[in-house]
Amino acid sequence: MTRITLTVDGASVSDDVEPRMLLVQYLRERLGKTGTVIGCDTSNCGACTVHLDGTSVKSCNVLAVQADGGEVTTIEGLSQNGELHPVQEAFRECHGLQCGFCTPGMIMQSVDLLSTNPKPSEEEIRLGLEGNLCRCTGYHNIVKAVQHASGQGATS
Repeated sequence: MTRITLTVDGASVSDDVEPRMLLVQYLRERLGKTGTVIGCDTSNCGACTVHLDGTSVKSCNVLAVQADGGEVTTIEGLSQNGELHPVQEAFRECHGLQCGFCTPGMIMQSVDLLSTNPKPSEEEIRLGLEGNLCRCTGYHNIVKAVQHASGQGATS
């Protein structure tokens, strides 16, 4: 077992973990952060996307011990004081989801995209989300939601 200490959604946590435990498993099984979805276990779908030290990562491709000393933000940690994050609100307003399975990862990736490119073009949004798969929507409303969150006026 290896002792890790990290901050998850603003709370400091310390735990003993197996060195082979994936971050997604740690978040879901130990901390109950079930908004971080296990989709493919191969880092292809992006449903497990979280932020590690401010950058989006696919948590099925990161060991929990690699997050030691880091700061993790999950979909549960985006909202503040009961208010949705602007990207969460934009996904709701623009119906940027259908079944919802990919939504947490899409939102986390979109937040990261907008932090580095606050006014992305449609092409830049599509490129920025290309590592996250949605099997339901065709991406049209997801792109509109990101545009809306960026203040570019796209609405439902």
